[in-house]
Amino acid sequence: MRYAITLASFRNIEPIEDTLATLARQGYDAMEMFGEPGEVDAKKLLDSLQSYGLPVCGVTGMWGSITKNGWKRRLLSSDPTIVQASEQYVIDCLQLCNIIGGHEMNICLFADDTRGVDRTHRIVAANEKEIFAAKAIPLMRRLTRRAADYGIELLLEPLNRYSTPYCANVTDALAIANQVDSLGILLDTFHMNIEEDSFRAAIESSSKVLRHLHFADNNRKMPGYAHIDFSSIVESLNEIGYDNYISFEPNIADKNYEHVIKHGLDFIKEIVDYKTKRHPN
Repeated sequence: MRYAITLASFRNIEPIEDTLATLARQGYDAMEMFGEPGEVDAKKLLDSLQSYGLPVCGVTGMWGSITKNGWKRRLLSSDPTIVQASEQYVIDCLQLCNIIGGHEMNICLFADDTRGVDRTHRIVAANEKEIFAAKAIPLMRRLTRRAADYGIELLLEPLNRYSTPYCANVTDALAIANQVDSLGILLDTFHMNIEEDSFRAAIESSSKVLRHLHFADNNRKMPGYAHIDFSSIVESLNEIGYDNYISFEPNIADKNYEHVIKHGLDFIKEIVDYKTKRHPN
């Protein structure tokens, strides 16, 4: 396994240079940059990363309500100007990713609010999901081709029904990814804990296209601070021969985070080491 952490977790609490200085001491293999190209000087950022010996595994798209402009990023909107702007956002992130040496970017599928959707539980009927999947496929084919021009792989990330009901679990994501060449899948344990019947089943079903994982506990803290069974998850990853990145994506409340993120990293490393020695591939 290789370990990264997303810089999006720290972007609202301190300058990125301060975060890099701290993370350089933590033992991570790479950083995952947040997808806000307009907020950073890419070449300056690359210089900072290189000065600390920190490579970038990729860029995480900033979708939905997690960022000020996220609500505008709706690739499945019925408004062609919003779709066009959303596609341009992806292209801008691909350019950023290319400059700083990354090789992956995640896509999350948002659409306009739809009449009849259960707004409490955000449940969408299966036939509605099929309509949106059919709409997403040509779009994702187009974007994967653009990504390939930059040497980057696009990854489709299912979220959960409270974020977006249109691609909320691994089944939704596979319905699209299985029809788009070169499109991978990114799974996030926080979202999986809400939506999946089984972590193991989700990992096994996506094994052929699983390219990246986000790790956070069920309360969005670092692993080991709540109740997700990461031992079972790591065992499932070993069984499918997964050897790509695990990126930690916790909520960080303030600058006193150094012990927490180091503890979470060590917690997962200990599980991986134990499982690898017990069940070597």
